[in-house]
Amino acid sequence: MLPPVESQPAMTAPSVAEPAPKTAAEPLIRIRGLHKFYGTFEALKGIDLDVRSGEVVVVIGPSGSGKSTLIRCINLLEDYDRGEVLVDGKRVLRGAQLAAVRAEVGMVFQSFNLFPHLTALANVALGPLRVRGLPRREANARAQTLLERVGLADQAYKLPGQLSGGQQQRVAIARALAMEPKVLLFDEPTSALDPEMVGEVLDVMQSLARSGVTMVVVSHEMGFARRVADRVIFMEAGRVVEQASPEIFFTKPNEERTRAFLQAVLQH
Repeated sequence: MLPPVESQPAMTAPSVAEPAPKTAAEPLIRIRGLHKFYGTFEALKGIDLDVRSGEVVVVIGPSGSGKSTLIRCINLLEDYDRGEVLVDGKRVLRGAQLAAVRAEVGMVFQSFNLFPHLTALANVALGPLRVRGLPRREANARAQTLLERVGLADQAYKLPGQLSGGQQQRVAIARALAMEPKVLLFDEPTSALDPEMVGEVLDVMQSLARSGVTMVVVSHEMGFARRVADRVIFMEAGRVVEQASPEIFFTKPNEERTRAFLQAVLQH
């Protein structure tokens, strides 16, 4: 018997209500006035953010700035307290139908979250099989194609414990792609990797970006942000301090706090 789809933190499930008809210019992700509290601590303080289809947005900032909380609110791995989130024109609300949003928003975590007793192929095929309802043969064929895409066609029948950290993260990326999501969220995907394995994961992500996959990436990898992002967002203390194209962000930032952060991280 197949295991259940990976568990997520318990929360009140949102429903997805159809809004007014979309316009051509409407972003794929639209966030307005987003607030998130942990007890009395306000982790997000009124975030406004749009992400267009095909755009690569890299979110950077010091630890505790709210970066991961922000992207986890997009598919409600973290429930938010005030504001609104729309994904592909659908407003995400408390209620039912959480799975409807998550099926369209792929997530790649720091710690891979693969099922340890399933092969790489089975891990990637599980979502299409269980959630999308694909026949097993079709789900396996899709999984094999995606493993080839991330450079792991020859590792399909290995268990996660037989793979390096970089290989496991590439399997996790293939698993997210297998659901054919409209957007991929990456929560510091290289932070748990040894330095020599970081490059192989970033290479896959860069390839995805070139192919037009919509991506929101929380990362400390400044080189990746500079090469791949369409837009870089700097957060601190639950707020967006600055956002710009990489060319402007890394050479002519407007805010003194941004300049201080870049000076601190780029000199190491």
